[in-house]
Amino acid sequence: MGNMNGQNKQQRRTYLLLAGLFTLSTQVFCSSADSHPVVEVCSTHTILPGPKGEKGEKGTPGETGKLGKEGPVGSKGEKGDLADAGDQGMIGKIGPIGAKGDKGQKGIPGPPGGKGKTGSVCDCGRYRKFVGQLDVNVARLKTSLKFVKNVIAGIRETDEKYYYIVKEERSYRDALTHCRIRGGTLAMPKDDAANSLIANYVSKAGLFRVFIGINDVEKEGQFMYTDNTPLQNYSSWKENEPSDASGHEDCVEMLSSGAWNDVECHLTIYFVCEFMKKKK
Repeated sequence: MGNMNGQNKQQRRTYLLLAGLFTLSTQVFCSSADSHPVVEVCSTHTILPGPKGEKGEKGTPGETGKLGKEGPVGSKGEKGDLADAGDQGMIGKIGPIGAKGDKGQKGIPGPPGGKGKTGSVCDCGRYRKFVGQLDVNVARLKTSLKFVKNVIAGIRETDEKYYYIVKEERSYRDALTHCRIRGGTLAMPKDDAANSLIANYVSKAGLFRVFIGINDVEKEGQFMYTDNTPLQNYSSWKENEPSDASGHEDCVEMLSSGAWNDVECHLTIYFVCEFMKKKK
């Protein structure tokens, strides 16, 4: 079949070539004749094109052309079907503790308990009084232990007395009571040696002032020691003191310099107790 197609193509080419040559020779003949018109003779002998040939074989594909421009975005497609559930993931970390929930409803009361044993007769009033006294004694012991502990931490002494600063802010009367409960009294410096020792003690403790055992509560202007002895040959008043500036300055404080000053008795400051040494 391929052979016959090749022969047909060759014959067609030959026919077309001859037809072209004949037409050319006819045109030459007509133009070279004598000056007589020969148009009719020429047109009569013109050979018409032959019949249409058979369809040729399909040629080989050409090279791939360049990519065209990107087309417009298409419309959104329809929603797909729901896929099957995947495998269960790993357990996550435990979250923070939630807020406290509301209080639940009260439960149903339980059955009554069994009957208890008969109690013995008790004199509760006497026992309560005894327990109350024990509580008081324990409180006093605690206070005494605290006092002793503080005394051990720091104390000053002369040949006859011990001096101790109590770092608790008290009024004059409360300070006096505190010292007396422990067997002493507010410090009574009756000479320069005792006064200087207490002043140095106060200064070294980093304090500015303390109560000492001197007042004129009984009689204005007549200052007495707490043992009811009057000031006689010694005093250490600050310049222009005692002044009784407010009209109620009936108690005495010692400054860290050793000077005395009259102040109101309700003032709350630290104080110094003194204790007599036991004679051997």
